[in-house]
Amino acid sequence: MFVHLLLAGSLAASDVPLARTAAPAQPCSAPYLVDEQLPNGARWRLCWEMRTIEGLTVGRVAYTPPGHKQVGVLRSGALAQIHVPYDSGEPRYHDIGSLGSAAVALTEADCPGGERRGQYACVLTRARGHAYLKDGYGDPAERRSAQGRELVVLSAYQVGWYTYIAEWIFGDDGSITPRVGATGSLAGTTTAPKHGWPIGVGRKHFEESHSHNIFWRMDFDIGGKARDVVEQYDFSGNRTKKRSLIRTPLLRETKALNRRMRWWRVVDPRVRNADGHAVSWEINNSDSAEYRGPSDEAFTHSDLYVTQYRACERLATMNPLPKCRDSVDAYAGKERVTDPVLWVNVGFHHVARDEDADPMPVHWQGFRVTPRDVTAHNPAASAGPS
Repeated sequence: MFVHLLLAGSLAASDVPLARTAAPAQPCSAPYLVDEQLPNGARWRLCWEMRTIEGLTVGRVAYTPPGHKQVGVLRSGALAQIHVPYDSGEPRYHDIGSLGSAAVALTEADCPGGERRGQYACVLTRARGHAYLKDGYGDPAERRSAQGRELVVLSAYQVGWYTYIAEWIFGDDGSITPRVGATGSLAGTTTAPKHGWPIGVGRKHFEESHSHNIFWRMDFDIGGKARDVVEQYDFSGNRTKKRSLIRTPLLRETKALNRRMRWWRVVDPRVRNADGHAVSWEINNSDSAEYRGPSDEAFTHSDLYVTQYRACERLATMNPLPKCRDSVDAYAGKERVTDPVLWVNVGFHHVARDEDADPMPVHWQGFRVTPRDVTAHNPAASAGPS
């Protein structure tokens, strides 16, 4: 893995941030427009581009539940850094800086049953497992079951020894799952036993353990950029029989940690579903290994950052744009947030094993964005009135 930096002043045309105006009826055209209706009637509409700095970027993401009106979700979403510190203390890689130049030309086998858009992007649909199963209390007339589908937009990058597969997954239940799979080859780094695991014959080669701390940047726009609010939810009552919900609006730039049962949502209080409840999108990051580095890696000290939108804040670390801070921990000051951007940090500690011998199986890490009160009923089950 290498540090990739894009020098200031060398931005490609595609690296100009998306305009902060309302999305037009047709925000982009082929091959960059994805407009897919899944079998249950759910529809996703979005644009994609391959940007020099972040690689695959999705934008103007909108979701239409079956039988409902379209609702906005993301103005843009992209990878913001892959930080790879090794357990012995060195090296400490930052794998994003010019990710677009590391994109892998995809083959038909890399995009099974899908459509390759140019050389570097794949759009496909695939099964996601059970959407629901209801026995109906033994009444055959009430028994219901369905399999779900999902839309996937993906790309891949060769960064040193690793091949990273980046996916944006859009479910027919309205969920969004950004994730990255690391595959390719192990680095072949030999270390002391306390920093690694024996790989190969005998106990001579100890492959060094390391972390993959992956950051995503998401600019939410539910009903426009002006009214979105970020809220944090916790539950008191540990070791008691009762639990109480605690809602904390994050009205200023914030650094937040994962906690048991803690989650966040982005809500537009003026956009309501048929029950009169405010439409929101929930973020859950409970699967992170929660790596915490030294003081000069303060960007690893939080699991979620909320910042006010600034066009120059592109990467979570090693930010290459001039007249802008270097890392996400510095972005999150105390400014009042009127147009929130969320940065999600998901860690994975890779302790190699014999099964990782070349080619290395994919290990995935990511998080889930779930619709909360976007519809008044299960959108995967049946279409309802707008």
